[in-house]
Amino acid sequence: MGRPKATLRIGEETFAGRLLRALGEAGLERIVVVAGVHAEETRAALPRDVRLLVNPDPSCGQLSSLKIALRDLTPAEPPVDAALVALVDHPAVRVDTLVRLREASASRAIVVPRHGGRRGHPVVFARALFEELLEAPVALGARTVVRRDPARVLELDVDDAGVLVDVDTPADLAHLRSETA
Repeated sequence: MGRPKATLRIGEETFAGRLLRALGEAGLERIVVVAGVHAEETRAALPRDVRLLVNPDPSCGQLSSLKIALRDLTPAEPPVDAALVALVDHPAVRVDTLVRLREASASRAIVVPRHGGRRGHPVVFARALFEELLEAPVALGARTVVRRDPARVLELDVDDAGVLVDVDTPADLAHLRSETA
């Protein structure tokens, strides 16, 4: 993309700002952001009260960042019940979808949104899976935990195409901006 995705804009909001606003409106109380090589630029795109952790080797993949966040959340007081894992390059998820994912997490260990038969993001992991995620090989990603036992996964059908919107290229960004204009 040529610059950190957290700093990209949709209208007046950065991707990070939009996602953080939506998470807050959905009632998530403890928000942790993990940044990689562009930590300083990401920090500038965040409200000052948001906790920013740095992944020293983001080339290891998304699971390496998730592990950093889980290590921070595990000793949290009061304890967190689950982790909703939202990716900054998926900024189009609606607040009502986040609320539904949070609420559904009481019934299953893993909640994955599904739109039009396709799985999307964000994904919710119950606290009971934190240790399993922390022990998973980073090269294999969180999918190994998701696929280990299909009975613990709830595919939550949502009427929100935003769960599938992944902005990885300038063309993706232009398309998203045209859809949200």
